[in-house]
Amino acid sequence: MASPLDAKLSSALGGRTAAALTKGLGLATVGDLLMHFPRRYARRGELTALSHLPRDENVTIVAEVIEVRERPMRARKGTILEAVITDGKGRLTLTFFNQAWRIKDLRPGVRGIFAGKVGDYRGTLQLAHPDYELFEPHDWPGGEQPGDEGLRDAQAAAWAQTPIPIYPATASVASWQLQKAIGVVLDTLPALADPVPDAVRDARGLVPFSRALELIHRPTVDTEWKSARAALRFQEAFVLQVALLEQRQRLKEQAAVPRLPKQGGLLEQFDAALGFTLTSDQLVVGAEVAADIAKAEPMNRLLQGEVGSGKTVVALRAMLAVADSGGQSALLAPTEVLAGQHLRSIVANLGPDLAARLRPTLITGQLPVADRRKATLATVSGQAHIVVGTHALLSESVEFFDLGLVVVDEQHRFGVDQREALRRKGTVPPHVLVLTATPIPRTVAMTVFGDLDISTIAELPQGRQGIETFVVPLAERPGWQARIWERLAEELALGRQAFVVCPAIDSAHPEAGELPPDPTPGPGLDGTEAARPVANVTDTLAMLRANPLLAAARIEALHGRLTSDEKDARMRAFATGEIDVLVATTVIEVGVDVPNASAMIVLDADRFGVSQLHQLRGRVGRGGVPGLCLLVTGAEDGSLARERVDAVAATLDGFELALMDLELRQEGDVLGGVQSGGRSSLRLLRVAKDGDLILEARGLAEEVLADDPTLAGHPALREALDRRLDESERDFLAKS
Repeated sequence: MASPLDAKLSSALGGRTAAALTKGLGLATVGDLLMHFPRRYARRGELTALSHLPRDENVTIVAEVIEVRERPMRARKGTILEAVITDGKGRLTLTFFNQAWRIKDLRPGVRGIFAGKVGDYRGTLQLAHPDYELFEPHDWPGGEQPGDEGLRDAQAAAWAQTPIPIYPATASVASWQLQKAIGVVLDTLPALADPVPDAVRDARGLVPFSRALELIHRPTVDTEWKSARAALRFQEAFVLQVALLEQRQRLKEQAAVPRLPKQGGLLEQFDAALGFTLTSDQLVVGAEVAADIAKAEPMNRLLQGEVGSGKTVVALRAMLAVADSGGQSALLAPTEVLAGQHLRSIVANLGPDLAARLRPTLITGQLPVADRRKATLATVSGQAHIVVGTHALLSESVEFFDLGLVVVDEQHRFGVDQREALRRKGTVPPHVLVLTATPIPRTVAMTVFGDLDISTIAELPQGRQGIETFVVPLAERPGWQARIWERLAEELALGRQAFVVCPAIDSAHPEAGELPPDPTPGPGLDGTEAARPVANVTDTLAMLRANPLLAAARIEALHGRLTSDEKDARMRAFATGEIDVLVATTVIEVGVDVPNASAMIVLDADRFGVSQLHQLRGRVGRGGVPGLCLLVTGAEDGSLARERVDAVAATLDGFELALMDLELRQEGDVLGGVQSGGRSSLRLLRVAKDGDLILEARGLAEEVLADDPTLAGHPALREALDRRLDESERDFLAKS
């Protein structure tokens, strides 16, 4: 029997309203609407702060009308009605064109909810043609009827304090329209079975599912919506963990080819010739990977480790074990620069004899036709035991003879579909090893990668020098600008090399694949706010070449708009010491390994995320020379942007920074966007704050599945899984 939550909105609300909700917010079913939870609660008796409203964003606010005036338009016929609203401190103007009749509604002293897009007209904040719903006195309990004044006052006080749900809304669908639509649905909604088993719910003292939906949308006091959120948040964590654990079990039920190294074979020869000692973390993780690929079920393991911790060597040893069994390995890299470097690093680590036998092969989109044909032939024939490439590996023209291991480097750069396209090139499911140098907090790992086994390398190889990080705060210390380049010249005088990183290629183009940087407001010449210009490669390159301190330096650019051959040539020249300073975008964020590079100067560091800055910093201090990182920023002290930069300078611990990054970003969609490709955001669960809850939900989910692996005795939970994991999200879980 179909659940009431799966009913189409059109059957509950009518076609016109349903179409507006679907178009504006992507809500198609009754369940979609009821799971569109309020983002906060207001009260009729309170006013909303107007002092920090974001420009160019849709807002919903509670305020009081204090002034109304009508005036003729200057350039054409008609009138403008302006109403000024306040929170008692700030002011905001409501503007209506040729709608004089609204003067009857918008009277001084009237309060209401106002919604619209915040604009700026001659320095004054305004909402043009906003939607609103007024709190009229005759709507109070008791209305205008005579009666007990004490009762009337108590009713009025209760009315003023009743929580008003404020929903995520759009310009076309206002918050109170959502509230009314949800009310219509709730009035006819039958009792719903609870996905959380009775014993679990009772032990935690949670309100039942149906009651939670009623209380979160129509609370009369704060304790009601708070108890509802607690129940629904736990349900979300519990259902998600059951889904991840189920998928993990399905993956283990697939058949794979065990990959065992031969005695005296390629892996043993590699280990014997290795010019350095593996760290204890590398040995432990290497043993975990070796045990996984020796099984007749596919490995699905995430290997996370600090920048420069030696993840690639662990992956290479797994590739050699696969080659010992006659199989091939594919390494998928996010950029051509990184793919080329991976190939050179693998060849160097293997040495001439092993490299000749394994034939490491590069496949990228920019390869000349003849070279690509030669590479694809070596791949399909099985002569190439190690194939390194970019997205070009995913094309239909690339086939493998016996694909045994897929290694995905910097997993956050790839969508699930891309990883799955490569995995499907194996005749049987290959083993999968996912690498990331972006440390992942435990709760994120459990929530996003809960169906993968996770290994961590925290220990850095011996001989690594430390990295000193300093913030250069130009907002407070503009005179320090010259010292940046003096410090760069000092590093070069010691025979070292340096990176200078900018957020944009030129004044009009951010780096390919990156979002345009958000402008940071600053005072303009007219006293209004203006955006600071963004540091870019083109202008910085010209400026450095013109600096007398750097007259002898060989300075070149590297960014995403160069051809593959140009990028590869410049990276090779930098690696061999023919270039002293590389002015680059984030194309050098991951994987670029030049031991002689000692200085990293990040301009407009506040334009980058915490994890990005940590990755960039990891490009230096990789050899025998100490690293220096200067984070140059114009962000004001105390701002969120400056907080990010200060956080990176304060610690080298990538895991600590990852947690901080999560909290600063205030994540809401850890399964959405690139990861799943579908509308699958977490609704109430916050992995930055709900770690204990997620851990508890996972333990309970394991117990339920251990007792009832098929969930035959938990039909409501099965139904919730099917609903929560729509088609795109089920694909996501299957491909992770």
